[in-house]
Amino acid sequence: MPKITNILFDLDGTLTDPAEGIVRCIQHSLTTLNVACPPVEELTRYIGPPLREAFISIANSSDEVLIERAVTVFRERFSTVGLFENTPYVDVPQMLTDLSSFQLYVATSKPQSYAEKILCHFSLAEHFIEIHGNDMEGRLDDKAELVKELLERRALRPEETIMVGDRKHDVIAAKKNGVASLGVTWGYGSRDELVNAGADYLCESPREVVERIWSLS
Repeated sequence: MPKITNILFDLDGTLTDPAEGIVRCIQHSLTTLNVACPPVEELTRYIGPPLREAFISIANSSDEVLIERAVTVFRERFSTVGLFENTPYVDVPQMLTDLSSFQLYVATSKPQSYAEKILCHFSLAEHFIEIHGNDMEGRLDDKAELVKELLERRALRPEETIMVGDRKHDVIAAKKNGVASLGVTWGYGSRDELVNAGADYLCESPREVVERIWSLS
């Protein structure tokens, strides 16, 4: 079998814990628009999926005007305050250092400009060949399309690539592109979610990720 040489990392829930910023910005948006806000413990399940998808579910509405307004208000706070209410997971910097001989990329549904600012702020950007994210209009809300675009632009062979993430969206995107998938259990997707999505591998710590990927190289 071909050896793994390329690693695509999800951002939220995989490299950093963005819960504080995302939850506070969702609360700010819903309060501003007079939309009922679920309890905090429910809001954390919207960490990872595209923002528009999250607001459609939270507001139980497909009203495009309302959803776009919710996204706009969210970003007004997130772009200046929320994106820094965030913390790298313990041992993630060491994990990236230990995998430095591989080609490392970020593939995130977060707008690329935000992802770049977050990773630069925490001195993690230097580990990656490219930080590939969505645009503000949500052109790549389908993570499979986002991964496909990265693979094609960088001429990465799917059989030599693995996607590392904490949600089913990461696993499904990998499978649709013929890429191996590694689910991490320290983020916001449950073990059951990852297993049911068909993750090829599961890891409970950054150290396990390093060991697993080296075993595939």
